[in-house]
Amino acid sequence: MSGVQQMTVHEADAGSRLDRWFKRQFPHIPHGKVEKLLRTGQLRVDGKRAKGNARIEGGQVIRIPPLPEPSEIKKAAPINPDDIEFMRKLVIYEDNELIGLNKPFGIAVQGGTKTTRHIDGLLPALGEGCRLVHRLDRDTSGVLLIAKNARAAKWAGKAFQSRRAQKIYWGITNGAPKPSGGEIKGYMAKGRLDNRFGNIHEGKEVMEAVRHGAEGAKHAKTLYATVAKAGQRASWITMQPLTGRTHQLRLHMQLLGAPIAGDPKYMTDRPLPGGLENKLHLHARRLTLPRDGMDDLVIEARLPGHMERAFETLGFEGKNTPNWGDVDWEEIADG
Repeated sequence: MSGVQQMTVHEADAGSRLDRWFKRQFPHIPHGKVEKLLRTGQLRVDGKRAKGNARIEGGQVIRIPPLPEPSEIKKAAPINPDDIEFMRKLVIYEDNELIGLNKPFGIAVQGGTKTTRHIDGLLPALGEGCRLVHRLDRDTSGVLLIAKNARAAKWAGKAFQSRRAQKIYWGITNGAPKPSGGEIKGYMAKGRLDNRFGNIHEGKEVMEAVRHGAEGAKHAKTLYATVAKAGQRASWITMQPLTGRTHQLRLHMQLLGAPIAGDPKYMTDRPLPGGLENKLHLHARRLTLPRDGMDDLVIEARLPGHMERAFETLGFEGKNTPNWGDVDWEEIADG
């Protein structure tokens, strides 16, 4: 393992993307590892965090964290037949460039501390060169988009970054949000979980509402609508995030007084509605992706088992929903 290095960018490399420059210097480091170094702020430009697509300039100093030597890099073990079968069963859409998965509850999209089995690590089961386009939380189920090659990853990724990709989520909330529909927006930043509700995750990192100008504050905006209610015990909510902040929907529902049922971090002092399993009831239901010269790509994922059972228990399935959960988002946006 090497120590921390400070490398100065040569004029010949000026204009290069940071991630591509890094790969030229350290070709033995896997792409996923490079993304993690950037995401966690270990790879820095002139002492500041930077994204992989940042253009570097001659004379800038790049902080290189400790890296394994080429001989220390373990080759990935071949994907076993059970994992291949597992991944193929998740496929709900496929064309020449993209694959849509229905990610199950409880499996991480990417690796981390103590996380060795994750979707990213199992992508070779779907073909060489497959890569993630976006992410979902470990306990959020639903549509997850995979690119089959770098070209597809680039154009699909741009659709997410520019907010042209429309994501619709379904959730069951503990209680009824007030108001029942509309727009919620504000600033959010990383904080720490307290022990107000006897939470065993006390001290874990969470997102919290903050004032504009607070350290790390990022603007977040969500449209939402109540599709059906079980009295004041629970509600079926459909949500469209207009920004892509970490835990955005989970925090916004808590701020509306009705957190997602089974959420271990964004909680309420109300008990879980009777008959519901103690799992996060949040599902990425639909992804709409614009394509040049073609019809929009629309991928829908059916509910996971625990949410299907919750819909039946609460009497939500088909109740006053002629288009099965569809709402007029333009009307909601207009207030």
